Amino acid sequence: MDFLDKILTEKNQEVAQMSKEKLQPLRQTVSFYERVKKQPEKMHIIGEVKRASPSKGAINLTVDILEQAKAYEQAGVTAISVLTDESFFKGSIEDLRNVAAEVDVPVLCKDFIIDEKQLIRARNAGATIVLLIVSALSQTKLEFLYNQALALGLEVLVEVHDEQEQAIAEALDAVLIGVNNRNLKTFEVSIEVSQKLGKKQQTDAVYISESGFSSDKEVALVKDHYQAVLVGEGLMRQNDPKSKVKELQVKR
Repeated sequence: MDFLDKILTEKNQEVAQMSKEKLQPLRQTVSFYERVKKQPEKMHIIGEVKRASPSKGAINLTVDILEQAKAYEQAGVTAISVLTDESFFKGSIEDLRNVAAEVDVPVLCKDFIIDEKQLIRARNAGATIVLLIVSALSQTKLEFLYNQALALGLEVLVEVHDEQEQAIAEALDAVLIGVNNRNLKTFEVSIEVSQKLGKKQQTDAVYISESGFSSDKEVALVKDHYQAVLVGEGLMRQNDPKSKVKELQVKR
């Protein structure tokens, strides 16, 4: 069984037992999309709070997530991503809730979202951006969850891995499109995925390259076609995440 199938099998069981929460007020912050569009001259960073991964195992299990998130914000990230999957990434919805209560920037709920219950839970915990992964959803479910998220006042990052999925995201009129350099079946990472798909972009969406960045030289490889990069492990392994964030904010 590949990683994605294994994760989705577990996620379906988890969501089946999840109760639907009563909708709470939307956390107020700036629009990630608008902030990026207003500052096209620099590469925007989404700093990720990530304790572990299915392929690497433990990355930083003892991290103080609030200290990490505040370091990201002080260094000038445009948004903070929080892993909320417990089984494979050792995160939690409480991580998201705690981070969102302490920072002012947009917060992304990073999870394998397959149901509206997860959208409401994410919003209630303080997320203003949610992730929808094309390869994890049928076309019908993707469209339904995308529209539901928008109706909830959330920004939606639609994640793709190949040309076919990118075309699907663009057909949705998604304004935030993430190209994941990590193959979710094998968890192998190659920035060449973003380089290839960068030449195929058909809209004026904000395109975000995800995974595989640990230096400014790597970020520079995608700066011509991408406005932002999402960095998890490359920041979580740093003793000084602030200086690393600043290094990654290359000029475009």
